[in-house]
Amino acid sequence: MTEHERDSQATDTARTGETPTLLLRGGEVHSPADPFATAMVVERGHVAWVGSEGAADAFASGVDEVIDLEGALVTPAFTDAHVHTTATGLALTGLDLSGARDLGEALALVRDFAASRPGDRVLLGHGWDAARWPERRHPTRGELDEATGGRPLYLPRVDVHSAVVTTALLDLVPGVTGLDGYHPDAPLTGAAHHAVRAAAHGAVTPAQRAEAQRAALHRAASLGIGTVHECGGPDISDEADFTSLLRLAGEEPLPRVVGYWAQAVGCPEDARRVRELGAVGAAGDLFVDGSLGSHTACLHESYADAAHTGTAHLDAAAVAAHVTACTEAGLQAGFHAIGDAAVTAVVEGVRAAADKVGLHRVRAARHRVEHAEMLTPETIAAFAELGLTASVQPAFDAAWGGDDGMYAERLGVERARTLNPYAALLRAGVPLAFGSDSPVTPLDPWGTVRAAAFHRTPEHRVSVRAAFTAHTRGGWRAVGRDDAGVLVPGAPADYAVWQAGDLVVQAPDDRVARWSTDPRSGTPGLPDLTPGNPLPVCLRTVVGGRTVFVRPNE
Repeated sequence: MTEHERDSQATDTARTGETPTLLLRGGEVHSPADPFATAMVVERGHVAWVGSEGAADAFASGVDEVIDLEGALVTPAFTDAHVHTTATGLALTGLDLSGARDLGEALALVRDFAASRPGDRVLLGHGWDAARWPERRHPTRGELDEATGGRPLYLPRVDVHSAVVTTALLDLVPGVTGLDGYHPDAPLTGAAHHAVRAAAHGAVTPAQRAEAQRAALHRAASLGIGTVHECGGPDISDEADFTSLLRLAGEEPLPRVVGYWAQAVGCPEDARRVRELGAVGAAGDLFVDGSLGSHTACLHESYADAAHTGTAHLDAAAVAAHVTACTEAGLQAGFHAIGDAAVTAVVEGVRAAADKVGLHRVRAARHRVEHAEMLTPETIAAFAELGLTASVQPAFDAAWGGDDGMYAERLGVERARTLNPYAALLRAGVPLAFGSDSPVTPLDPWGTVRAAAFHRTPEHRVSVRAAFTAHTRGGWRAVGRDDAGVLVPGAPADYAVWQAGDLVVQAPDDRVARWSTDPRSGTPGLPDLTPGNPLPVCLRTVVGGRTVFVRPNE
């Protein structure tokens, strides 16, 4: 057992404390231990037994409580492997432009929001996407100055890699016009964007921050999410935000929060500081590049709609130095890489680190790559060779894929069709962990599983079972835990109870490896996620034996 596994199990014990012994029965329990299970016993925060209704009678008199599931489905709780928790909460409690149908409607929403929040030092919004608007352009600074009455406003694009702001917010950031990424008539990117984001988030009070964090974690719990991987870092948030979130999640009945801090490590002191913050790795959004929507993902060939190849933040040498230092310190490393040139830099850098410290040590560390959208057969093979986990977001394809989507606009149809090749990753043996990158795309675990199983590019589709595994057990494996994310005796009692329809063993078409769709195979079923069908409704979420969500009137 690794040091991190021991620490995680100690945290499990600390969280559970005195929890009741429960018998859940009369439902469907999704467990590889018994594909026909209808009952489960939970004791001291862990699964103690899974089995049939008849055998459950033997446990009924020895438990503190018997819960009649009334036919409900019990599954492992989901793990969202990439979340920005405070930003998610601020989007839930602040200005959300994701539903704006055109530029005029977006400006009207800004105007109404400013009028409703007269006391806010800085107005915060999120979610605009000019690619969806008929005007095909972003709000100008003058339009935002007018809509806000001249107040500071920070308004990041949906991918959070660029932002439009008001003059009043720029005035709070001395020297911003001299920073890389400052554009007088276009969204801010790079260092200029990071500077205005820091100024905007610095205006959030501790009380507002805690309110936002609770809102995000409560939303996660209501969707059957038991664990989130918080992706923080100096270019994203700040240390106080990161440590306060970890503290909040440890003190209140909320989903688990596993923290990643995206700061380059060059020496043991750097690694020690990452650990002092409570992070399990120097990973997450350590940017190798930006995003496709903002034209900042780093490509080998120019964008189809712009005469450049994006932005490179780290090269292969910097990647190698970080991975080497982290591996030697026993710390997980990771990077944000979307474009094919960025992914190539990561692969070359990790391979150089493996040449220096040993391939077996690099593989054992389970270093991560976030997003990993533009992959080739060669980089997929390298991920498998180097033991890299692909922490990916299927909702990106649902939002921006297809021959007429944003990906095709940025890259052309042929390149766009190569993005997010989940089936090829699985065939190569690359570990997958699914997440949302919330607030970029919403917390929506069953929607995420559906997006992977019904990928817009058919050859990239995976079975529902494989997608579900990536969104449950895959997230635990990504943090070095192989004993969790599945309902078997000895595993942490992190589970969700669902109102769901008929259970099936589903593959969307014949191109997908079906495992086995015959019920006689003993493969446990899952809800039918065919597009158009209603998604399961969460009735209860339990983390380490403690209930963190109960649906009202249930």
